[in-house]
Amino acid sequence: MKRIKIFISSVQSEFAEERAMLCHYIRTDVLLGKFFEPFIFEEVPANEYPTSHVYLKEVELCDIYLGLYGNLYGYEDEEGVSPTEREYDLAALLHKSRLIYIKSIGEENRHPKETALIRKVERDIVRKTFVDIDGLRTSVYASLIRYLEEKEYIRWRPFDASNDNGGTLEDLDENKMRNFIHMARTKRNFPLPVETSPTSLLTHLDLIDDKGRLANAAVLLFGKKPQKYFITSEVKCVQFYGNVVEKPMPAYQIYRGDVFELVDQATSFVMSRIDNWVGTREEGEKADIPTRPELPIDAVKEAIVNAVCHRDYTSNASVQIMLFRDRLEVWNPGTLPYGLTVQKLHGPHKSLPANPLLADPMYWNGYIEKVGTGTEDIINKCREYGLKTPEFYQEEDFRVVIWRKKNDGSVPEVYQGVPGVYQSVPEQLLDMIKSNPSISRDELSKQLNISVRQVRKIIDQLKGDGVLTREGGDAGKWIIHNR
Repeated sequence: MKRIKIFISSVQSEFAEERAMLCHYIRTDVLLGKFFEPFIFEEVPANEYPTSHVYLKEVELCDIYLGLYGNLYGYEDEEGVSPTEREYDLAALLHKSRLIYIKSIGEENRHPKETALIRKVERDIVRKTFVDIDGLRTSVYASLIRYLEEKEYIRWRPFDASNDNGGTLEDLDENKMRNFIHMARTKRNFPLPVETSPTSLLTHLDLIDDKGRLANAAVLLFGKKPQKYFITSEVKCVQFYGNVVEKPMPAYQIYRGDVFELVDQATSFVMSRIDNWVGTREEGEKADIPTRPELPIDAVKEAIVNAVCHRDYTSNASVQIMLFRDRLEVWNPGTLPYGLTVQKLHGPHKSLPANPLLADPMYWNGYIEKVGTGTEDIINKCREYGLKTPEFYQEEDFRVVIWRKKNDGSVPEVYQGVPGVYQSVPEQLLDMIKSNPSISRDELSKQLNISVRQVRKIIDQLKGDGVLTREGGDAGKWIIHNR
């Protein structure tokens, strides 16, 4: 089979690291390495030919021209034209496939000629922007896979990149996409403005193809009803009284929605059903009551995020979260990537997302990191809490176990030197109301670190038990009875 030659531009030093990374990544990737042979100028041995002759000859020979443009224009020849622009002009003249990636940081410092070159490119083809080297790698991977499919070298895609779901733009929620951009700009300096159109956002994230077909990841991220297309993309949460799976179960919920909603709902399920330690007010009535949940919320959320993001979506199983008396278990249908073992999860390891097009937007919204630190964070957060080291298991499914007690079985210390009591969430809620009868549901949600919906459920239960009433409507006060 003829190898597909990729010419990676440019010869300027601005993107030396990115060019080397892409060249190595393409050659060593299990799939891309079978089809593509990249070229970078740094690998050319010394010879008697002029530099311009070498790189222009390689453009003539290549199948794909991959250009990296930033702020520098680079060396200019006698006519005031850079090698990068010469390369692009020749690739356009010869009708080569062109993939252009533009770094969107520090644009105010961009050389005027580089700006003019980028504008010329934008008139010819669709280009992508990137912020960091990880985002560049993800975009290049998606583009090269699409190239192989369009040329019919392959007819398979990773689940999140497949676009045979039948969904349309009407199935996506524009408000979700606007909220995504707002959060991504706040958390990660996302380059697109909030008013970006849905199609432009999806194109930027590689979630829509040239024919308007949605990638599966688009439906999972922004769908109005993702489970309409992927019925098992739900999360099942269950609580048990003891340490084994047995009835009765005090709580059982099946959550549906987009991946962000699944993570938030499942995290709220766990955090609202574990114990909290509550301190006392020591600095006046207006000071917040110090509280800390039994488990570190960052570790709980990280385990749930990993399960939702990295699961095998072709499996008929769902993510399952089981809260026992002594532990929390998070079950993920799927297996670890090739070469990654349970033992390696305890230390630094490569980030190898099973669903890269799903992981990338979750990164932008601050739900995950891209450097393979997720499992390390779970371990470190739990150890800081004085809990036993979490455990990981790879059997038919992948499982994370977070222990609820210290190694010696005792309750972790919470506030050094501050008197504290061990209470359930309803008890804490009643204590807060007793201290401040006018407290709002939103403030209760904030102080208890649970959702407003969970606060409402607890209040409804207390009302039904005759423990709590409210006088004067929303602007009134809570009344506690028999307490």
